[in-house]
Amino acid sequence: MGETDRIWDMLQRAYAGNAWHGPALSELLQSVTATQAAARPIPEAHTIWETARHLTALEDAVTRRLQGQPVGELPPDQDWPRIEDTSPAAWRRTLEDFEGGHRRLRRALSGFPDSRLDDVVPGRDYPFYLMLHGVVEHELYHSGQIVVLMQAQGLTPRG
Repeated sequence: MGETDRIWDMLQRAYAGNAWHGPALSELLQSVTATQAAARPIPEAHTIWETARHLTALEDAVTRRLQGQPVGELPPDQDWPRIEDTSPAAWRRTLEDFEGGHRRLRRALSGFPDSRLDDVVPGRDYPFYLMLHGVVEHELYHSGQIVVLMQAQGLTPRG
């Protein structure tokens, strides 16, 4: 198994499950309702919903970078999109968007050669290796935040 395959595996575990740290992102997100996702139990913190949209935006940027596009820092309205519609249908679309974005990232990563891991990401000043480990770390970081937001609402994370 090559290094890119190992990173792919870590990314998939962080997202879909069978991770050693606890519940994966999709397990956490699928277990909350639209009302719970939109709640702000910690006044200055982002909501679960905002965090899901943020994760989708970052994964999209990483996918485009893997495809050779020079994607810079995301503007605030793209990095942390506002949630206007908090209906159950809108929450389902958010989850579908995240799943689709994650699937595109996995597909882009599955074809990425180990020989390019030390190459500099277009438009950035770091290598693909660092970016790819960073996206896994980013997902795990926000998984922890989602657990705290769930607990602040009296919910018990499972997975």
